[in-house]
Amino acid sequence: MTDAMPGTADSLVGTEFAFSGQDFDRIRTLLRQHTGISLSDAKRSMVYSRLARRLRATGRPSFSAYLEGLRAGAPEWEYFVNALTTNLTYFYRENHHFQILAAYLKRLAAERPGQTLQLWCAAASTGEEAWTLAITAAEVFGTLAPPVRILATDLDTHVLATARQAVYRRDQLAKVPDQQARRYFIEEAEGLYAVRPELRALVNFRQLNLLDPAWPVRGPLDAVFCRNVLIYFDRPTQLRVVERMAGLMPAGALLFVGHSESFSQGQQRFVLQGRTVYARQPG
Repeated sequence: MTDAMPGTADSLVGTEFAFSGQDFDRIRTLLRQHTGISLSDAKRSMVYSRLARRLRATGRPSFSAYLEGLRAGAPEWEYFVNALTTNLTYFYRENHHFQILAAYLKRLAAERPGQTLQLWCAAASTGEEAWTLAITAAEVFGTLAPPVRILATDLDTHVLATARQAVYRRDQLAKVPDQQARRYFIEEAEGLYAVRPELRALVNFRQLNLLDPAWPVRGPLDAVFCRNVLIYFDRPTQLRVVERMAGLMPAGALLFVGHSESFSQGQQRFVLQGRTVYARQPG
C-alpha cells in the first residue's frame, strides 16, 4: 500500500474507500478545532483504519461523503471523536506515581485530619487509572471508605461506559498484587472481576472535553492525574490546559503527567518534584 502525501488529492492505493490527502487534512482540522488533538502525518493510516469502520456502519461510499454530513452535535459526531481517541491504559501504569501519591496522601492525612481529599483523573479511559487511585487511597487509610473523592473524566463516552461498569478480565488485573486483587475485586463470573461497591462509591465518572469553556470540576483539588493526553495537544493548548488546572489547585497540590510530557518551559505555576510529577507553586 502506498501512502500519498497529506495535502494532495491522491488517495491511499489499494484501500476499500477513497481517502485523499484533503480528506485527511479535513479530519485533522475538525479534530483539532473541537478537541485540541493534533494528528501528525504519521497517523494517516491509523485514521483510515479507524474511520473506515464508521463508513461501513453508516453506509457512506467514501470519506468525502462521510465528512460532508459530519457536524458537531450530530449523532455521528460522537462516534467520530471516539474512533480517533487513543485509550491505552492499565492498572498501576507508571507505578512510581502511585507510590508518590501514597506518601503524599499520608502526609495530607496527618496535616488535615478528617478532611476529605479531592483527586481528579483527567484521562480516565476504561477506568483502570481511576480505580488504581481508589485502591491506593484505601491502602493508605486502611479502609474501603477512605476520606477521598475522585472525579474521573474522559472525552470518549464509550470508554467511560466500560469504566463505570468496572468489570475486568483476569489478565487485565495482571499488574494488581494478588492480595489487593482479592481485597478490592469480586469475581462476578469465571475470569471476570468487578470492583467492589465500596470503591465504586469513591469515583464519579463524567464526560469532559479539556477544550470546553467550562469544566464540571470544582476545586480545590489535592492531586490531578493528567497522563498521556496533553502530548496530543500543541504547545499553546498544553499550557492553557495546565494553567486552568493550576487555578483549581492550592499551593503544594500535585500534578502527575505522562512520561513523555514536560512543562519545564513556558509555565510558571508548577515546579518539578520528581519523574513527571509537579507541585503547584504558591501564588
